[in-house]
Amino acid sequence: MIKKAVIPAAGLGTRFLPATKAQPKEMLPIIDTPVIQYVVQEAVDSGIEDILIISGRTKRAIEDHFDRNTELEERLMNEEKEMLFNEIRHIADMAHIHYVRQKEILGLGDAIYYARFHTGNEPFAVLLGDTIINSVIPVTQQLIDVYEQYQATTLAVEVVPEDKVSRYGIIGGEKLDDQTVDVKEFVEKPAVGEAPSNLAIAGRYILTPEIFNALEQTPKGKNNELQLTDALMLLSRKEKVISHTINGKRYDIGNKLDYLKTTVEYALRRKEFAEPFYEFLKEVVENTKID
Repeated sequence: MIKKAVIPAAGLGTRFLPATKAQPKEMLPIIDTPVIQYVVQEAVDSGIEDILIISGRTKRAIEDHFDRNTELEERLMNEEKEMLFNEIRHIADMAHIHYVRQKEILGLGDAIYYARFHTGNEPFAVLLGDTIINSVIPVTQQLIDVYEQYQATTLAVEVVPEDKVSRYGIIGGEKLDDQTVDVKEFVEKPAVGEAPSNLAIAGRYILTPEIFNALEQTPKGKNNELQLTDALMLLSRKEKVISHTINGKRYDIGNKLDYLKTTVEYALRRKEFAEPFYEFLKEVVENTKID
């Protein structure tokens, strides 16, 4: 059983500057909810309530968000805003959240390595803090189900168009069923026509504790960073690594265009303003000319 989750959230968010100069990119809101709250909720909905967030020195807002704010709670109660009060209290009570700071930004693998004392000798989930996945069954729960079957490191992957494989980390291997691959290859941003498949790593993992030994043996790569993908490739030479093609839609909040698309799609799912917002979008499209 997977009892712990790790959420790396220490990156500088340079693609969102200047908005991320003083606030974490993981705190950028999708309408009224920060991205990282969706990620934590996914872990909780998958039965995990012990969560370690790997943060950095500019990430204090994340800790504040998941903490109690008694002054705000008292104000909401005095103003009889019970629904908002319950929502704010839920954020603080949704999980047992711990924090450790990545002292230098040295890659995703380095961030994961900071979790070794918290996770100990247990398998654990990893959810990237800037990636939302909308699904009926939480993707982390999907991975847990696969892990329980194979008892092996399990990666979430998604099908991407073949002409866009050069944007992603792509896996290859032996197909076990329609959604499962015994992974033998990891290729970072392969050229079109050279990719082993069109299955891209999708920001969710179940990792066994052996990943820490693999990280220790993995040399640093570009920009002197320790990459998780390189460690997984090393791990796959020693033990089984499984991929699971997710049922759901992934939203990468790491770039501005995808952030805008995500906000629009989530807005159209909100009953309180979906219809007027849809009409507004139609009007904008009809009256806008792109030079």
